[in-house]
Order: sequence, then structure tokens, then C-alpha cells
Amino acid sequence: MIETIKKHIAEVEAFTASNKDEIETFRIKYLGKKGLLNDFFAEFKNVPNEQKKEFGKVVNTLKDTAQDKINTLKEVLESSEEIKGVYGDISRPGEPIELGARHPISIVKNKIIDIFSRIGFNISEGPEIEDDWHNFTALNLPEYHPARDMQDTFFIEKNPDVLLRTHTSTVQVRYMEENKPPIRTISPGRVYRNEAISARSHCFFHQVEGLYVDKGVSFADLKQTLQYFTTEMFGKSKIRLRPSYFPFTEPSAEVDVYWGLETETDYKMTKGTGWLEIMGCGMVDPNVLRNCNIDPEVYSGFAFGMGIDRIALLLHQIPDIRMFSENDLRFLEQFKSAY
Repeated sequence: MIETIKKHIAEVEAFTASNKDEIETFRIKYLGKKGLLNDFFAEFKNVPNEQKKEFGKVVNTLKDTAQDKINTLKEVLESSEEIKGVYGDISRPGEPIELGARHPISIVKNKIIDIFSRIGFNISEGPEIEDDWHNFTALNLPEYHPARDMQDTFFIEKNPDVLLRTHTSTVQVRYMEENKPPIRTISPGRVYRNEAISARSHCFFHQVEGLYVDKGVSFADLKQTLQYFTTEMFGKSKIRLRPSYFPFTEPSAEVDVYWGLETETDYKMTKGTGWLEIMGCGMVDPNVLRNCNIDPEVYSGFAFGMGIDRIALLLHQIPDIRMFSENDLRFLEQFKSAY
């Protein structure tokens, strides 16, 4: 009988369960009213006196082992259910990582860079905090020049020589100072102007300006470059150049693209004309070349500049420029999987 009980002890120690029903069946088998332990205790009176001590010890060991096994299995099962409640089914495949979204300004900027890189333009960058020379004087805007009033400037600590750049033409000046022609570069970046914030204007925005300097560069080269850009960017091949004025180019022009009048939105955007202004351009003024140590008798060049924000508003039909800087995920998530 004692050997039989020892076998049961070994079975109890080896027992495992995966659910509560198996544990309950095990408990009833050993600890229930009609369980094996009650049978063994009832058999105690028939055990010879010399074996009673060992018999009682073995039966108690079986009882304690069975109770400990039940308690242990219940704790393990409850812990497993708690983890499952928090994390769900840990055996199932993980959730896919949610895709991020590019900012619409970045989308348009990258597309502009890609278009001009196909025709040999590299990218140049410069500081956003500039000095008077690079932002104004080198660009044919000497002190007290009336054209300076065209750009309301943020000065740093009331220092008239240190300011937040008002255009990315400053990068072109730096590039010409450090590189010899032929030069073919575009300069994307953020610029700042002390303007009232509204649906159509902001105190900071983004520009990309292009520069080409070499021997024999003509206005015809400028027009063909812009023709290529508008076709690739907008799918519109019809452009016109209207005479204008910029201190750093001569002659200067505003560039319009024929947007069309196919929808009501087209009428609103173009004010019923079908034409939409997209950038300014012109031949680099000889004074600007001289200021950058380039001989205007040998070299000529053209420059152009456009607002990235303005183009993004057009392409994506965004009604308010302030949406670009409000970080509203409902707005930004619309640009997932974009360019």
C-alpha cells in the first residue's frame, strides 16, 4: 500500500494542466469527498501497527503535494490569463506599423528638386540667420535703397546687420562667392518676413530659387528652363512672361502659367483669366556678379524664385496657408504615400 501511495506522489508531482477544468478534475481525484486520500485515510485502521507511522507520513505527503500542485497550477493559469487580457493573443501576428505621412511642403519641395536635378541643377543651402551684405547689399540693394522697403525684415536684437533672411537669394550669393562658373544650382529653404498672418500669407514660408551662370547664357535659356519646369510640375506647357522689377535681375519678369477655366475652382484661382502667377525671374544684374567676384563681361546668368507654399496650395487645393504649420494630424495624414 505504501508503494502505491508513493507512485501517486510521483504522478502528482508530474501532473500539468492547461485549463481550470483539468485542475478541478485533479482536485476531485485526490482531495474530493470520494477522492483517493479519503480512501487511504480509511485504510489506516487496517495497516499493521509497525507500519502506521510510515503510512501516515506518506499519506500526509501525498495530501500536501496534491494541494501545493493545485495552488501552483492555479497561479500559473491566472497569471497567463492576466497577460492575455492586457496584450491579447500573444501568439497572433503583430499589428502592422502605421505609415507616416510627408508634409505637403516637403512633397512639393522634393518634386521641384527632382525636376531640376534632371537638367543638371545641384542643391545649395545656407544659414537662416544672415548679415546685411548677403541679404541686401550684395544683391544690388545698398543702404537706403527704396526696394528694401519691399521686404519687412526681422532683425536680431535690434542689430541692423544681423537678420533672419528674407529670401534664399542669400544662398546664391554665398555659392557664387565660393564657386566659379559654370554654376547651376537651386536653393530651397525657409525665409522670414514681418508680415501679418492670414489665410494667404505668413511670417515664415518656404522658397526655392534657381541660378545659372556661364558664358553666353541668354533670356531664351531662362524661358526654356521655365517652360520645362511648368510642364513637368503642373502638366501645363503654356506660359507667359510679364515685365517686372527685381533689384537683383535686369531685365526681370513675372511668370504666369495658363491654368485653364475648366472648373469653378479654376475661375476662383485665376480670377476668371485662366492665368496664374507662379514665380519671378530675370537675368542676373551685372552688379550682383561683380559683388560675387564674377566678371560680367565674360559671364552672364539667369535667376528665378518661387514660393513652395504657394505651389503646394495650388496643387493640393489647400484653402489656408496656416494649415501647413498647425501640425493637425487630420490634415497631415491625407498626404500618406504621397510623392
